[in-house]
Amino acid sequence: MTVGIATKPPFGVYTPLVTFFAEDESIDFGAMESHVRRMAEAGVAGLVLQGSNGEAPHLDHEERQTVISKARAILDANGYNQVKLIVGCGAPSVRETVKYIAEANAAGADFALVLPPAYWAPAMTPAVVENFFGAVAEVTELPFLIYNFPTVTSGIDISSDCIIPLGQKYPGKIVGCKLTCGNLGKLQRVWSNLPEDDFAAFAGKSDFMLPGLVAGSNGVIAALANVVPRTHVQLLSLWRDGKVQEARQLQSKLSNADGALQKVGVAGVKAVVSHFFGYGTGKGRRPLGTASVGTLSEEIMGPITALVDLEKSSLA
Repeated sequence: MTVGIATKPPFGVYTPLVTFFAEDESIDFGAMESHVRRMAEAGVAGLVLQGSNGEAPHLDHEERQTVISKARAILDANGYNQVKLIVGCGAPSVRETVKYIAEANAAGADFALVLPPAYWAPAMTPAVVENFFGAVAEVTELPFLIYNFPTVTSGIDISSDCIIPLGQKYPGKIVGCKLTCGNLGKLQRVWSNLPEDDFAAFAGKSDFMLPGLVAGSNGVIAALANVVPRTHVQLLSLWRDGKVQEARQLQSKLSNADGALQKVGVAGVKAVVSHFFGYGTGKGRRPLGTASVGTLSEEIMGPITALVDLEKSSLA
């Protein structure tokens, strides 16, 4: 993809893919293939690789490139060439961020997703963060999205006052943002101040998917889509068809399940997928542990199970 003429990611559901590991902590590519195929068959617009759910900090450069190239190969071999790959490329320095982006580009990514630097958190003033994204945009080999997730960046919360000028200054290079922060006012401000055809502001959780769509979200990037991708696609269809009451009912199911899933961690997401769909395990790379559905309470599993039943009923 040529930087400078890039379009934004297409409207739709994007799954921030988990990374499955074998007992020796090597990547389980068999489980990965099953997962990628299930997502594509459900109708997602794209996959987000090496984000927070993908345990990006636990993968080395070579592993990241292999995951990207294998995901692209799996999609293409199964007739899903249109499914986009957004790849996490954030690092503490501009230099390594640019290197991650170059490697992702070579491996077959369509877009990058970039966190703000957070190692020297007290030094990361709004001006420093804005300069960081600008420096990356000046030399990037892929168009990228700004990733705002204060939980994993020492509390750094990127404001609309930062995102909007960057989108205006670097069209075709900075082409969107993922707002896991849940600030719908921010999403609305970004959507209303940047051209919708060129900039994609994404709600970053299932918990506020429908409110995000109302505020201008380009779909959703949501961890729960690892479990029930088809249900997320269904909500988008209801919204686009103007079936607001039906969409609200489905959103409440998504919100209840997402609230439960947020309590189990990344390994727990994998354990839930393994339990209901028969591939992979709940193993994380250390220091993350291994999760098991058997240890989860009914309070957690109840709303998730109800949603999985709905997902599977759509396949009947």
